[in-house]
Amino acid sequence: MKTQPKPSSDLSRRQFLKNSSLAFAGAAALAEVPFVITTHAAPDDPIRVGVIGCGGRGTGAVLNVLGAATNVIYPNAGYHTEDVKAGTSAARRDIKIAALADVFADRLEGCRKQLQALEINIGDDHCFTGFDAYKKLLAVPEVNYVILATPPHFRPMHVKAAIESGKHVFMEKPAAVDAPGVRMILEAGELARQKNLGIVAGTQRRHERKYQETIKRIHDGAIGEIIYGCAYWNGGEIWVIERKSSWSDMEWQLRNWNYFTWLGGDHIVEQHVHNLDILNWVIGTHPLKATALGGRQARTGEVHGHIYDHFAVEFEYANGVRMFSQCRQINGCDGKVEEFVKGSKGHSNCKDSIRLKEGAPWRYRERDSNPYEQEHQDLIASIRAGKPLNEAKAVAESTLMGIMGRESAYSGRTIEWEQALNSPTRLGPVQYVFGNLPTPEVAIPGKYQFS
Repeated sequence: MKTQPKPSSDLSRRQFLKNSSLAFAGAAALAEVPFVITTHAAPDDPIRVGVIGCGGRGTGAVLNVLGAATNVIYPNAGYHTEDVKAGTSAARRDIKIAALADVFADRLEGCRKQLQALEINIGDDHCFTGFDAYKKLLAVPEVNYVILATPPHFRPMHVKAAIESGKHVFMEKPAAVDAPGVRMILEAGELARQKNLGIVAGTQRRHERKYQETIKRIHDGAIGEIIYGCAYWNGGEIWVIERKSSWSDMEWQLRNWNYFTWLGGDHIVEQHVHNLDILNWVIGTHPLKATALGGRQARTGEVHGHIYDHFAVEFEYANGVRMFSQCRQINGCDGKVEEFVKGSKGHSNCKDSIRLKEGAPWRYRERDSNPYEQEHQDLIASIRAGKPLNEAKAVAESTLMGIMGRESAYSGRTIEWEQALNSPTRLGPVQYVFGNLPTPEVAIPGKYQFS
């Protein structure tokens, strides 16, 4: 693992706070135009989508924007898939799919095949492969909306390039795997604001009515002063890709990206970011420090790369509130994926329930939409209304929160927000070429150094 010492910018915490509307930005924007009907758009202003990253999530995301039902399968081994459900059709005919890009031709063809099942055919001249495929797609003039679903390492450069190219962006979470990437997302978010371009992230809970209504009530004082909170993503092992003898180190790591920190950020960043994002949304800001522990106890094979299989973190906020975080990917254990916040008047699961010390409990009982489709509808509605959503800062914060927890667990030391934000350490190779790329050693607390 090589590092590049010079950061893309040197934002201080004060500059970051000044420019950031934080988690409240997403909440406030959604409160204005979360469920606007999009049929009022001019017929000569279609949404023309380009997909960068055509694996399971990328394929699922393009089907989501089309409003096509999917079958989602997470196997023990082999790629996870999000394919067209038999008998379904694209509900939103005003959305056009214009181009596809992926490093690997087989991954691109898999997505292309799913689109063909919906009678959507993408010509060879609009299908691009290789490490520079994203540049070729962004050069396609008719594309005005890009879905970014590559491994998270590539997210910052793709977001920045897309905004510079004048495209609206739907990006999967997390926003980055390291601090230079987070800073690049913040820069891209500011550029998007200047250019009136939209950015929505795959933190889909922000687009669920039940979360929106519950957290609004919390913000309005329903449970009183917040005392502490908890977040959990405790589940089993996720899919792995066994190595083929013909693959180089780089190819195998790209295909098995969840298990390499430089590509996925470790599961506290890649997966647990959903729950961490809720904590920031509820509190209305980011934590000041993280103190964590974690390890690699049950998932130790070569196929599992070098990431941990469990983390536990205490996050401290400026008002003294502590948020406690757990995440685990170990089979045979109890599962728990949820959030919780305790207040002076009661408590809430942040999702659909508020219970009070005195007074009747409240529960959200309305039927919710599919959040994986709703996040696209919200972005498209805001674009057509001329007020595009911009979630770059909120997802950048939640991502950096996960990075803080990871680096605290890896090093065995408390990590502060400003220290994490301004870290010069860039994860990953300097050049993207197929060839040798040794697996980094597993981080050992007390020996591993965060800088």
